[in-house]
Amino acid sequence: MAYRLLIVEDDRDLAGNLIDFLDLQGYVTDYAADGHAALSLLDNNTYDLVILDMMLPGIDGLTICRRLRQQLRSQVPVVMLTAKDEVDTKIAAFDIGADDYIVKPTSLREIEARVRALIRRSSRETENDLLLIGDLRMNVGTMKIERAGQTILLPPVPTRILMLLMRRSPNVVHRQAIHREIWGEEPGDNHALIVHMHALRNAIDKPFERQIIHTVRGFGYRIAYEQTAL
Repeated sequence: MAYRLLIVEDDRDLAGNLIDFLDLQGYVTDYAADGHAALSLLDNNTYDLVILDMMLPGIDGLTICRRLRQQLRSQVPVVMLTAKDEVDTKIAAFDIGADDYIVKPTSLREIEARVRALIRRSSRETENDLLLIGDLRMNVGTMKIERAGQTILLPPVPTRILMLLMRRSPNVVHRQAIHREIWGEEPGDNHALIVHMHALRNAIDKPFERQIIHTVRGFGYRIAYEQTAL
């Protein structure tokens, strides 16, 4: 699995060298040269780690990190990259949710080593929060859903159904189990369930070549990237 990183750095020479080095190590990188571009990418994509310069045009790195934690509710690891070495600056970065702090200039190997360590730690902490079925990815912590790299937006009820199907995959989830997920112990509404499943299929299957949501007549639904015998 190739980890996806966002590099936010207004020094284009440094950013270019860092991106080239990380690409050689097998990472997939996106790049933003200012705070506005960074927030746009963060709103529309899921990353395994963000390398964030503190001094940026438009919106500074501390503000971006604060928005990540407080508004987007994202727990993506953040490495602050800055020329400032003052203790108060470091404390400010950690107080708003940064995970690491690297003072420039430093070696590309050290940056990659810090990145690797943070991703390894984050993967251990959140492995139960990341659901993967083929090219469909759901981060339970941030509630971000992607298929083939495209962000998918769903209403709350189809999102809950999708989470249930992905957690049980490739097994069949009976209609009664989905009813309990949506309505608790109240009597289930079959027509409403059909409507929610239609919305889910329109978002997850319709735009893509391969269908992964399957109806099992008389029982319920299952989600699987490859059709298997029941």
